[in-house]
Amino acid sequence: MREGETALGAGQLGEELGERATLVQFSSAFCAPCRATRRVLGEVAGMVPGVAHVEIDAEDRLDLVRELGVLKTPAVLVLDASGHIVRRASGQPRRADVIAALGDAV
Repeated sequence: MREGETALGAGQLGEELGERATLVQFSSAFCAPCRATRRVLGEVAGMVPGVAHVEIDAEDRLDLVRELGVLKTPAVLVLDASGHIVRRASGQPRRADVIAALGDAV
């Protein structure tokens, strides 16, 4: 699946989308970078109005992991207001990179 093709919704994510954008994080239980990623994405979502942060346990949602081609954790998807993927990244992101990626979504 390429970015922008399929829209993700609250039913798939388990939480409501943000009004302007959504940061979706795939994590696993013993992933140390996932904890740092959770903190960075939570801080950015708290700073930017209308942006939500949704964390998904990759092991619990193997169907979605396969559908979206997530290969490792942490993986981050940036969704626009309608749930289309506009950016994706693997590994622990820097705050500045997350903020820049949001520019493509809002």
